[in-house]
Amino acid sequence: MTLDPVLLNPLIALIAGILILLMPRLLNYVVAIYLIAIGIIGLSQHFH
Repeated sequence: MTLDPVLLNPLIALIAGILILLMPRLLNYVVAIYLIAIGIIGLSQHFH
C-alpha cells in the first residue's frame, strides 16, 4: 500500500489540528513539523 500525497496532506493536517486543540502550547512545534512534512512530501514527488 502506497500513501498518495493527496490523501497524506489532509491526514497530517488533521493530526496537527487535533494536537493543537489538545495541547495549545505545542502550536509552534506542530506548525513547524507540518510545514517540514508538507515540504518533504512535495519535493519527493519531483524525484520519482
